[in-house]
Amino acid sequence: MANARGGAMSSEHGIHKYILVLQWPATSEADYGALISMEEALLRSDLLDAYGVVDGHDFGAGEMNIFIHTDRPLEAFQHAMTSLSTDRRWASVRAAYRPINGECFVIVWPEELQVFSVS
Repeated sequence: MANARGGAMSSEHGIHKYILVLQWPATSEADYGALISMEEALLRSDLLDAYGVVDGHDFGAGEMNIFIHTDRPLEAFQHAMTSLSTDRRWASVRAAYRPINGECFVIVWPEELQVFSVS
């Protein structure tokens, strides 16, 4: 296993090809609490069996992120949307994925987003 920012992560299904990042703006302790709640909701869902592995979170520099290792980033995003869409923060989510050993993100949401990065 490796952290969400690099290296390959293995599971009982082999090594995942991509890292999907769910990202929100963040500035307060309340934001951190919301991040933990959303991560726990994903862990309680069937995401692990269906689309990948929730591999932790990151908080700072005005943003918060949840990292998901997956072979199917678009399906993992749809699952996350289904699991988290009732949370009021979902409306401000940005999402993108990249190959595990890659640097360039492919933007998933919102469709008009032009640039995505993880600080």
